[in-house]
Amino acid sequence: MSFLAILIMVVSLLRISEPLAAVAGDTSEPTSLWRTAPPSVTPDQPPAQRKPPWVLRERDIALDLQVLQILKDATARPHPRVTVEFFDGNRHELDITSTVSRFNDTAVIRGSFKPPSRGDFTLVATGNLLLGSLQVGERFYKTEHAGNGRLKLFEVDPRKMPPE
Repeated sequence: MSFLAILIMVVSLLRISEPLAAVAGDTSEPTSLWRTAPPSVTPDQPPAQRKPPWVLRERDIALDLQVLQILKDATARPHPRVTVEFFDGNRHELDITSTVSRFNDTAVIRGSFKPPSRGDFTLVATGNLLLGSLQVGERFYKTEHAGNGRLKLFEVDPRKMPPE
């Protein structure tokens, strides 16, 4: 093969791989792992139940599924910059230290929050769901499956929670 043909192939391959590199290792702007979702209302939905005494606040969230797929891949390095927002309007950036992927489309993702935030998290991603617990400073949060693929974010008071 001529040098020119090889050069053209290499440039073509680099152009194809650029978007993938931008998603997997982009260090410019962090991407939010979730956003607030409108509450689901279905005709057969029971009236709003009173929240348990250990739940301080709650809201429906929707995941960025592209970011979730990258986080579930234990071989994806470096991870993109990912943030989460709780109830205070502040974004907290994740520092992922461990991802253990399973053969059944499940991964356990652990890490801490980058400064100035303090805390850590353990999340279990399975399919398009993300369940787990997060602690930022003195505040505790949980994500739980609310049914039909929908997720809820809770701020909880661990002193009032029943033992698991």
